[in-house]
Amino acid sequence: MKIGFSRRISRRRFVKTAAGAAAVVAMPYLSRAADRPAVSHGVQSGDVSSDSGVVWGRADRPAQMLVEVATTESFKDARALPPIAALPEGDFTAKVLLENLPAGQEIFYRIKFRDLSHPYLAGEAVTGRFRTAPADRRDVSFVWGGDVAGQGWGINPDDGGMKSFAVMRRHRPDFLIHSGDTIYADGVFSPEVKLPNGKLWKNLMIPEKTKVAETTEEFRAAHKYNLLDDNVRAFNAEVPIFVQWDDHEVVNNWSASKVLPATYKVRDINLLAARASRAFHDMYPLRESLVEPGRVYRTIHYGPHLDVFMLDERSYRGPNGANLQETYGPAAYFLGPDQLAWLKRGLKASKAIWKVIASDMPLSLIVYDDYANRRGSEAFAQGDGPPRGRELEIADLLRFIRDNGVTNTVWLTADVHYAAAHFYNPDKAQFQEFNPFWEFVAGPLHAGTGWQNELDDTFGPEVRFAKAAPSGAILSPSDGLQFFGHVRIDGATGQMTVTLRDRNDAALWSTTLNPKSI
Repeated sequence: MKIGFSRRISRRRFVKTAAGAAAVVAMPYLSRAADRPAVSHGVQSGDVSSDSGVVWGRADRPAQMLVEVATTESFKDARALPPIAALPEGDFTAKVLLENLPAGQEIFYRIKFRDLSHPYLAGEAVTGRFRTAPADRRDVSFVWGGDVAGQGWGINPDDGGMKSFAVMRRHRPDFLIHSGDTIYADGVFSPEVKLPNGKLWKNLMIPEKTKVAETTEEFRAAHKYNLLDDNVRAFNAEVPIFVQWDDHEVVNNWSASKVLPATYKVRDINLLAARASRAFHDMYPLRESLVEPGRVYRTIHYGPHLDVFMLDERSYRGPNGANLQETYGPAAYFLGPDQLAWLKRGLKASKAIWKVIASDMPLSLIVYDDYANRRGSEAFAQGDGPPRGRELEIADLLRFIRDNGVTNTVWLTADVHYAAAHFYNPDKAQFQEFNPFWEFVAGPLHAGTGWQNELDDTFGPEVRFAKAAPSGAILSPSDGLQFFGHVRIDGATGQMTVTLRDRNDAALWSTTLNPKSI
């Protein structure tokens, strides 16, 4: 990447600079920091490849985002990018794709905003960093998890805030796979919650979190709430995020059949989801599809060791229901035909040793749409027996993987608010047309801890590890049962080591997987 620039100043540039300085002198009130646009919620990077990555910032007013990128922390010979508008229509957010970067390189970037009316006035810069994917077989390390600010547990400064992000940051991962439920748009906070031990959990409050999110502005506010946490902002400045969404970015268990609760003035689930989608794309540094604007599913190639397939299990699903269809059709859609075909093509074409399938929902844990009455299906699983309903997609995919010689697939997921390791054994399955594989579950990163779900035997899962809350318990983040997963791929051997950890960084369980030759 050539990032040099000329230090010579032409007469024309000198005159323009002098004029700008004169304007500031003529309007001294504009020289105060408070009169300059500021970076309001830290910086983020995401969707990093071997030669590019997306960076994101938000201003506190209409402004232009100015980005500089360099390969040294000193920003010697930094390259300046053209300005990007940060306007009210996008809640003053802006993101840009940095291209032509060297592979396997630490990249430094800094973002500041300048005034639209007075372009010579700019605020303080905020610096971030990330490492591009390698072109060679170096070690790769990353973390994953989901579920943030759920069940009424927001930012509690007395408890150290969202501590899992500080713990993950200490591992210096190459990136985070955020497995969804990035916010709880339907979750309302109380200023204080009395804990069973008599102590008080004190939530940092903002007005928008005293009601469910219905407007685009309220959805954005829920995302911005998480960025008020010091741990989250520090993490975002150093670790790229590969983000996907699940239900709580909109409302609990949403699908086309969702009947919104009486707490909602908006009665149209499609309108609610459209507003939530706009906020989600505004607030994260994910690459935007030119083919299908607003698309979440995508492939991230992370060097010769790893391809990551980010799924979207919300946008194309059929209505939540009994999930008992015996033939595949719209009522049984979960990924949907187009996304399923994309995933098959990508897996077959992948030259990477490991193919990580980032699924926001587990394959064989039963998640009821109606928990109170234990009925309806929210996820893939519908109960023991042969594949039915949404499981037809998984059966088709697993058969395709086997028949096309696709090796070294690993599923990473979250959603159920506990940590688990599942080994899928065809010898113990109702459907046996697949090769054995692993699924690992991590989360919550900062939410209420769940208890262990029922298991569906259709694909022969064996629980090799599980750590959850006692059945019926409601545990806060301060109870410590917050979980994330850590993956390390050895550059020399290609071995993948998966470790499940809690928010105190205790290694709860670990396994090392040997890659099969391609």
